[in-house]
Amino acid sequence: MDLDRLFYPQSIAVIGASPSLKGGGKFPYYQVITWAGYTGRLYPVNPKYDEIDGAKVYHSLDELPEPVDFVIVSVSAQYAIETMEAAARNKAKFIHFFTSGFSEVGNFELEEALVKIAKKTGIRIIGPNCMGVHCTESKITCDIPQSPITEVGNVAFLGQSGGMTNNFMRMAHSRYLGLNKIVSYGNQIDLKVEDYMEYLAADEGVKVIAAYIEDIKNPGAFIEALKKTTPIKPVIILKGGSTEQGAKAAASHTGAMAARSDLWTAIMRQYGCIEAQNFEHMMDLVMMGVADYLPQGPRLGFLGAGGGTSVLFTDLAAKRGMSLPELSHEAQQMISEKISDVNTSTTNPVDLGFYGFDFGIMAHTIQAMADDDAIDVIIPYFSLDFITSFQRDQIESGPHIIVEAAQKIDKPIIPILSRFTENMVEIEEVRIRLASIFRKAGLAVYSTPQDAIESISGVLKWRMNHCVQDDASSDHCRAEAL
Repeated sequence: MDLDRLFYPQSIAVIGASPSLKGGGKFPYYQVITWAGYTGRLYPVNPKYDEIDGAKVYHSLDELPEPVDFVIVSVSAQYAIETMEAAARNKAKFIHFFTSGFSEVGNFELEEALVKIAKKTGIRIIGPNCMGVHCTESKITCDIPQSPITEVGNVAFLGQSGGMTNNFMRMAHSRYLGLNKIVSYGNQIDLKVEDYMEYLAADEGVKVIAAYIEDIKNPGAFIEALKKTTPIKPVIILKGGSTEQGAKAAASHTGAMAARSDLWTAIMRQYGCIEAQNFEHMMDLVMMGVADYLPQGPRLGFLGAGGGTSVLFTDLAAKRGMSLPELSHEAQQMISEKISDVNTSTTNPVDLGFYGFDFGIMAHTIQAMADDDAIDVIIPYFSLDFITSFQRDQIESGPHIIVEAAQKIDKPIIPILSRFTENMVEIEEVRIRLASIFRKAGLAVYSTPQDAIESISGVLKWRMNHCVQDDASSDHCRAEAL
């Protein structure tokens, strides 16, 4: 499906544009013209005004000097039909109903009438009852004011919930995940999640697709979209309404009829999706999916300070079908060059003792692990409490030492930044600083071993599932252990 003019519109009309926030009209208008910096032709439409902030306001779509690519509608649902008919007369290509008041409140007849007009005229509907579209490159957005999203990224998100879509965009920014395209699609009465997914599958600028889905209108078409997409790039899906009570909530939210959770999980597994267990897990998986290097196998190397953490990490890995093989003699010998043999272990997991607070020794150990052919993924564990207390002189320089080591290695380096003290701003500032340096260098960063393990496991399952089809002879394409 060709959605180019949706994501890259040359002209936009905003129905219900207003000089005040009352009624929500100014919200989409100033999104596209001010906050995001859209430079195409923009037409505010409202019969109540002649101008808004110096811009000419048209009293109806019929007054516009040209057919527009994209119409954003922020008026009451009672005006939806006449607005749809006006957009059809204008020969607009896409129309987004920001408005609610449709099937989520039982008004199915209104949706059916809109679809009838769409089928007759060829205009395509986004929503209704949704936030709309974001494309960083074309500078249109459905984000809140003063969006910090300016650089074109490689992450796409499809959200049936407007709130979840906004939450995704906010957290993506805080984790330095670059956004490419976003769609909040709501009731999906015309364009559906599979239409957007199929388009994004062919989009070379998108590396990972994440989605929050409450229901599927056409299961057959959705499965066909998965078949085309998951072999090309990771598709990470968080399902809303997986319980009976959640399904009732979904019905009142977007008019959704939620599928049984067991059937949903079976579909996810059969067609190679990565199923997220909650919102934070989805974000963790996205961060892993866009890292510079993806896990190529289940053999992990863990290094840090403290034996207990190493033991628990090993247990967590084993429960997810991963292992921590003993390091080669050469790797252990190289690690021993920088540490004593008191309260340390060089086998794997590597316990560096007090040396584990020194970024230079951590980088040296990472290099030793990278030289070992038995290690696929390297996980350095940083104790922020101790680093803040005893290695403050390395807080700025230390992370860059790790980054320099990672840039010389063709294996994933996945730092864990411990989070035990939660009521001290000083330690939180150190965590934010280290995380920003690591993330900007393309490393996936986590706060707990559990988060790291679950993210590695999810991406490994996707990679192995499709790697088996592409290269059945590869030693790293064995999914039996997972």
